[in-house]
Order: sequence, then C-alpha cells, then structure tokens
Amino acid sequence: MKKLILLSFLLSGTMLFGHSVQAQSNWEAGVRFGDGFSIDATVPFKAPRVHLAAYVDNGFALGGYFDWLFSLDGGPAGLKFYPGVGPEFYFTNGFDFAVAGDFGAEYSFDFPLTIGLDWRPRIMVTNNSGFYGGNWGILARFRFADGASFSKAN
Repeated sequence: MKKLILLSFLLSGTMLFGHSVQAQSNWEAGVRFGDGFSIDATVPFKAPRVHLAAYVDNGFALGGYFDWLFSLDGGPAGLKFYPGVGPEFYFTNGFDFAVAGDFGAEYSFDFPLTIGLDWRPRIMVTNNSGFYGGNWGILARFRFADGASFSKAN
C-alpha cells in the first residue's frame, strides 16, 4: 500500500511542476535497455499518447501504456516528462498479466532522435501476484517525419 501511495505522489508531483503537452506529432520507434531489452515505440494521439513495448529478453512480453506528456515552464523545448499506466502481458511460463506504471523523462533533439530514462513498476495480477519495483531503462527512439513539434496547453 505504501508503494501505491508513493506512485500517487510521483504522479501528482509531475502534474504540479509541469504543463500538459497537447500532442506528439510523430511516430517513434527504437530500443530500451535496462532490466531487460525491449523494442519501444510511441503512437501519437491528441492526449494521451500510446507507448508500446515488446520485451524480448528472458521470454516474451508485451506492454501498452497510456502516457500523459508534460514540459517545464521555461525549460528546454525538447524536454518532456510523462506518467503513464497500462497493461503488460507475459508469455514466458504460461500467461501472466500485470498493471504497470510508466514514469519517465525524455529529450527530443532537433534531429530525429529522442533519448530518455524511465521506470516501469508493475503489480502482477495473475500467478506470481505482487508488486515489482524494478524495470528501470534507458531508451533511444528514431522519430519519423520532420521532427517533434510540441505546444503547451493553456
């Protein structure tokens, strides 16, 4: 329960210190290294964006997260923070299901590269039920099209 309260404070703090980013203008695809290796992609929607991951290290798992993007007032234009949540499906030893958080910061350069650091804690619902607080990662994604264009919400 203490960990859920901590996650709530992290989410609230992110919302208090930033402003919502209305939209992500491009598809992104790349890799994520950390507790495991994954293929990582983002799909632009008005808000939230869809953040997809295919974990391919010790078995196979799929994750889909809904991320809300925020930027800092007066901060670098390419710097964004995001809290998110979504399901994870594990196909390693049978089938497992988890509800996961997705908390991170990323920077989009003027050229088509986004780099970031994130944390994806999860609560396993089936079989190996419980809270797992690992899964830190560093990511690098290629942006398709002309580059990212972000606007702050009013």
